[in-house]
Amino acid sequence: MITTDHIETIEGHDAEAVIRAVIAEAQTDSACLTCSFQAEDMIVLHLLRDYLPKIPVLFLETGYHFADTYQFRDRMTTEWGLNLINAMPQRTVQEQEAEFGILYRNEPAKCCQLRKVAPLMSSLEPFEIWFTGLRREQSPTRKNLKKVEHHRLPSGKTVLKVSPLANWTWAQVWEYTGKHGLSYLPQYDQGYASIGCEPCTAIPDDPSNPRSGRWSGKKLECGIHTFSEKTD
Repeated sequence: MITTDHIETIEGHDAEAVIRAVIAEAQTDSACLTCSFQAEDMIVLHLLRDYLPKIPVLFLETGYHFADTYQFRDRMTTEWGLNLINAMPQRTVQEQEAEFGILYRNEPAKCCQLRKVAPLMSSLEPFEIWFTGLRREQSPTRKNLKKVEHHRLPSGKTVLKVSPLANWTWAQVWEYTGKHGLSYLPQYDQGYASIGCEPCTAIPDDPSNPRSGRWSGKKLECGIHTFSEKTD
């Protein structure tokens, strides 16, 4: 287990050094990456592949993603030989809509809980380290994000949540993407800044808040990064 003191030391590391230190200190390869295939996730995955080439890549298969997202996911899985795991909800889209109606319109929080939060929390159970592409700049709700945090899952299990890009700016994301020739989702070229399920994603009205284009401005988080309890 990485101590609180060492977490503070790691906070000063650059992204690759964070990954290297966490893997070395945690002394386990029981790690995964949650990945929506947005630009930040592609960078973290690009860095991780040098250390954990077969790291499980958890994709939340909500059934509501853009066709372009599915195509990009499948192409990158083939090109990079990814160990892709599609985290599935208990109900299909058709079953959910038959039982509850169109939740993403009427109760978006419940839709996210059923199709994102619950599948992710159960999918994280086998792992000790949870890598993410989160950045503080992405949303006001993420302004206090640390690069390394201990999080307690609903089951009571504690995992190490690692966000190597926590202090990166949007400009740094695209600088790295261009420098390393990384592929990216085509929706960015259409003006999207934060890309999730198609019905709940729009081009943001507020350029300073990329996630203002999500859920018609009704909320900023789906819950996958707020449902677990930070214990540090």
